[in-house]
Amino acid sequence: MKTPPIGLGTQLRRLLALLDTGVQRTYDEHRVPFQPRFYPIARRLLSGGPASVGEIAKDVGVSQPAITQSLDRMQASGLIKPEPSADHRARRVGLTEQGVALAVQLKEIWAATHEAADALDRELPNALSETIDRAIARLEARSFDERIAAAFEEKRK
Repeated sequence: MKTPPIGLGTQLRRLLALLDTGVQRTYDEHRVPFQPRFYPIARRLLSGGPASVGEIAKDVGVSQPAITQSLDRMQASGLIKPEPSADHRARRVGLTEQGVALAVQLKEIWAATHEAADALDRELPNALSETIDRAIARLEARSFDERIAAAFEEKRK
């Protein structure tokens, strides 16, 4: 029996694992207590100041449960702290002094990471970052489940 091709989601998880592993090794080599998943949150808090979980999720483009999980780890690491909120139902956070100091320390690593990503884009026939942006835009226009349903219906004809 022929093995079915690897799925797109599996390919993307493998790609993300390869990218995140490389970034994490860099943090570890520089003895920086930081994780790749913290990056978009830290950048958002650096540029926009304290924010709610919902605001961060919207700005970063990641689900609220994923943001909450990362925030819990960041708080345990002393990188973020709770901030006062007018709406006491919404969790609001900001960077601690330690978090800001660590971000300053990470600027060179982040710049090198962006340069490495640009170099990878140049090695490919189509820039990965542009391809991903286009794929996201197309999936926001028509969801993947709608596409699956259409393919399923087409097979049934």
